[in-house]
Amino acid sequence: MIVGDERLVDRAIRVLREGGCDPVLVVLGAWRGEVAAEIVVNEQWRSGMGSSVQAGLASLEGRAGVDAVVITLVDLPGITGAAVERLARGASAASLAAAAFAGIRGNPVLIGREHWAGVSESAIGDRGARAYLNEHDSALIEVGDVADGSDIDHRADLPSQ
Repeated sequence: MIVGDERLVDRAIRVLREGGCDPVLVVLGAWRGEVAAEIVVNEQWRSGMGSSVQAGLASLEGRAGVDAVVITLVDLPGITGAAVERLARGASAASLAAAAFAGIRGNPVLIGREHWAGVSESAIGDRGARAYLNEHDSALIEVGDVADGSDIDHRADLPSQ
């Protein structure tokens, strides 16, 4: 999908980079178009978003220097680099946090390396990291002043162009 003149996947990559994330990995399943980031293919995409979380985290297991990840969805056109930067500020292997909009948990989320195994284990079917975040001492980082957490589930949800 395109919002304005930018594909949602390209926008998500740009926003993560603006927020200071490096490397940026894109987990793709059903659609494997060209994107300007490292691609992780999720062959199990039909089983739900949990398998994408698992594939992305597994691809980082042996990578030195990556202590935490910011996981976002491409259907969040209101997320900004400022929101990603705020969420990721001070990230460490022990980090566990989610963006908040007026105090309500949303996306993106920050997962430190110490939590990757637990998040992967709980990410099943259409469940991503939410269950793990709810069961553990995760922080809420307010970003509603610099971003909008609305998602696009249907064409009618697209912002006016």
